[in-house]
Amino acid sequence: MKTTDKRTIYKPKPVNQALIFSFFLLMAPVSGQSQTGFTDVLSKKLAEYARRFPREEIYIHTDRQDYIAGEDIWFKIYAFDRQILRPLTGNGIVYFEILNPENRPVVQKRIGISDGAGPGYVSLSDTISSGIYMIRAYTNWMKNFMPYNCFSKNIYVYNPLKNRSFKNKRIEVETQPGNGKVLQQPGLALNVIRDGDRNAVIEITSSPEYRSAKGVTHYLSVQTRGSMNFASPVSITGDITDIEIRGNLLTPGINQITLFNISGRPVCEKYIYTPFNSAGMEVSSPESYNTRDRVAASFEAEPGSFEIENDLKASVSVVPAGSDSFPDIADYLVFGSEFGTLPGELFHSDLDEMESDTLDAILRGLKSNWIDWEGILSGKYPDITYKKEKEDHFLYGRLLNKNTQKPDSGHYVFLSIPGKNAYFQYALTNGKGEFCFALPLDENLRDLIIQPEDPERNNNLEIENSFSLKYPVSSATGDNTEMTVTGELSRFGVNYQVMKIYTSADIGETHPQVVLSSGRKRFYGKPDIELVMDDYIKLPVMQEVFFELMPGVSLKKRKSDYEIAILDPVENKFFDRPPVLFADGVIIKDPATIANLDPELVEKVDAIKARYFVGDYMFYGLVNVITRSGDFSHFTLPDYAVRIRYRAVEETKSFSSPDYSSAEKTQSRLPDFRNTLYWNPELKFNSEGRCSAEFYASDIKSDYKIVIQGVSKKGHLFSAEKIIRVQ
Repeated sequence: MKTTDKRTIYKPKPVNQALIFSFFLLMAPVSGQSQTGFTDVLSKKLAEYARRFPREEIYIHTDRQDYIAGEDIWFKIYAFDRQILRPLTGNGIVYFEILNPENRPVVQKRIGISDGAGPGYVSLSDTISSGIYMIRAYTNWMKNFMPYNCFSKNIYVYNPLKNRSFKNKRIEVETQPGNGKVLQQPGLALNVIRDGDRNAVIEITSSPEYRSAKGVTHYLSVQTRGSMNFASPVSITGDITDIEIRGNLLTPGINQITLFNISGRPVCEKYIYTPFNSAGMEVSSPESYNTRDRVAASFEAEPGSFEIENDLKASVSVVPAGSDSFPDIADYLVFGSEFGTLPGELFHSDLDEMESDTLDAILRGLKSNWIDWEGILSGKYPDITYKKEKEDHFLYGRLLNKNTQKPDSGHYVFLSIPGKNAYFQYALTNGKGEFCFALPLDENLRDLIIQPEDPERNNNLEIENSFSLKYPVSSATGDNTEMTVTGELSRFGVNYQVMKIYTSADIGETHPQVVLSSGRKRFYGKPDIELVMDDYIKLPVMQEVFFELMPGVSLKKRKSDYEIAILDPVENKFFDRPPVLFADGVIIKDPATIANLDPELVEKVDAIKARYFVGDYMFYGLVNVITRSGDFSHFTLPDYAVRIRYRAVEETKSFSSPDYSSAEKTQSRLPDFRNTLYWNPELKFNSEGRCSAEFYASDIKSDYKIVIQGVSKKGHLFSAEKIIRVQ
């Protein structure tokens, strides 16, 4: 360390991230640490926090930004682990919503993803009003940090049949809880000077008064997306202290530089941007076409831009060139949702080509809503309610007392799916009366029946909406005057109406009959008794069926009630508790329901005569009466139960467009006024990083924009555009 003209040039050694620290060191009070001890603890606590509370990010590539009421919106979802900026692995669900200018959802869909990507579409109602709507999307894990941790972008919707213009009102996503002020202490400031390609000199300016009051020993850290790049004690003995950091220590992205005082409290911070090594994608296509020509476009990874992989995930849209733009996948993920609403400057310029003064102004206004040093060091972690959905979709609810509406904790709730193969789950309510069931991650429609174990407790069941009810702040911008409908949108409206008129006579899309999905096999396996009714003579009542054909299972009338019991084959006496009674796989509490059933309606009866465990829940035997319909239609649902039809993941469909491969089709007089020429969410690349797409131009003479977005398995983000002309 040397000092000249009150400037200290300090070259500390970066922290060794491979150090293993003792538990007591990690948890000891910060103020009592040695100089190197604090930076070690800081690095360790950041790593632990990022492990326990990983950040997920969503990016959505939509076919356009402007739509007409009644149109389809086509999109591709990309989901990332923010810390490493790589696609999420495994299966999952993304919750997709469109909020109107009054902050109310007009579209809600659960979209399935695989290895961090998945296609989807939604249909806008043709009755919605013109306005600025917001798409927002998030995973189940991201719901723990709503409304901050979600993808959001505005789209413009125009309804030509409603004589209303846009209102200058939009939904703004708050940056973070609290006021979001950047740390700053009087007499203390941070500045960064870039030296060479990526190297940085962190300039700490301190006044003599500050050093006299707070001391000279401080700690400096640089972290990026939850990974510590640099941590070291520093001595601010002069008015200006320079800290040199090699560029290879700075992870590309938004780097958070924080200065801590001797007590381990953050006192000053600054954000800087370190550029990425961009991945290149080249789009090739002839410059111009005639109407209804076949358009051929090819896509190829630029040599040396990234290692070619067979599983590049990419989507492409072809839309009128005048459509508004949204930051590409690489620029968006630099900020993601960690810093709140994206600054407007990003919508109109490339991040790496932005003027340094403009970028510095953006960075000065940032505040992370993920990395909070106060919470990380104090151990005041966020409460987690929602789990990651990798193999299952989680259905949440609450059990409440009807009279007091207070949570009923420590009690069982059952989930059944009516069917000939019994499906059963149980959940135990926590201290807040909350319960959770796991459903398969698929597109099957299921008939769910949920009920409390003990109906005598006078409970209510509340099934939670799977979409977050934490909405962003809705605010007016400017003077709330009317906004002008653009010529592009007006033309879209005419195109949509023409297509609607001339395709209305076409045969509509046919949908297969809805089939409810039940269990693939009985949850209890092979029963001790499997009575098939057609194998025996017809008996008049179910009581005789049990007496004659179900040895060890008793269904008897006691005074005005019925009771059912099972003989324990080990103790050779009836269990003290009745067996669990099912009808079509649904638990029923009153044996009279079975006793009064017409035997002609019954297909078979299964029985387990011994104690049977499902997880920690024990049955004292069970009896399942299965009707010929197998759908619980012959029984009345008790008022304490809830029945819903539920699909974990919405069905998808493919984008379709006209085929003009023959002269007859080309000469068809039906107008073709498509607003989106082409959409493909699943481009297939070969081992050399090449791919092609073919489609047909419409009857609209205009410039069109081919847009490709995508990511490699290793997290290389790429996007490219090309303008073609239809004349």
